[in-house]
Amino acid sequence: MTNPILDKHPVIQLQQVTKHYGLGEAQVRALDGNDLTIQRGEFVAIMGTSGSGKSTLMNIVGALDIVTTGSYELDGINIDRLSDDALSVVRNRKIGFVFQSFNLIPRTTALANVELPLAYRGMERKERRRRALAALDSVGLGDRADHGPTQLSGGQQQRVAIARALVTNPSLVLADEPTGNLDSSSTSDVLDLLQSTHYRGNTIVLITHEDEVAARAQRVIHLVDGRIASDERVH
Repeated sequence: MTNPILDKHPVIQLQQVTKHYGLGEAQVRALDGNDLTIQRGEFVAIMGTSGSGKSTLMNIVGALDIVTTGSYELDGINIDRLSDDALSVVRNRKIGFVFQSFNLIPRTTALANVELPLAYRGMERKERRRRALAALDSVGLGDRADHGPTQLSGGQQQRVAIARALVTNPSLVLADEPTGNLDSSSTSDVLDLLQSTHYRGNTIVLITHEDEVAARAQRVIHLVDGRIASDERVH
């Protein structure tokens, strides 16, 4: 299904990106000269075995790390030489993260967890509560707003994490193995939710090692030894 929100302005633009660790003979070339463009509204899965570079690529795309050489533009912003503080602002305003381990604060409510990115932004409490409740409604958990993570199933916790990722209306939703800790039923529910989120116009990059998870994406990229080995549109 083609997303009608697609336009010509890339959300992600990598040009000849390398990432090296160490020096001399001990140097590891985690990424080795990659070009990658992801347009607004795309749903892309990135796959690769352990050591392929997919985690490093995720960290670069998520502005959690910077390139060694090359350039990276996120929604038109060149982030290669931004300060740590500026990178934090970019992450808060441009990226919604969804992690395998949910990364929810355990001793607070679902609502408070979803509010958190807005609180970091300094948004007034009444408005951030309104937005957080709307985000929870959008993932089918409006009636669980006052529940803590331990009162929710794994699938419900991941839905809270997705609501938190969406509440800032980010340019990019970056999901790192989002179904890795879920049973098959919850996996299907979470993938359905990500797919419907994509159909509403969100740009999604999904890191996974599972073929059945990647099959939900429009486009699948395989990394081998730090390089993009294939980049195929599947839907």
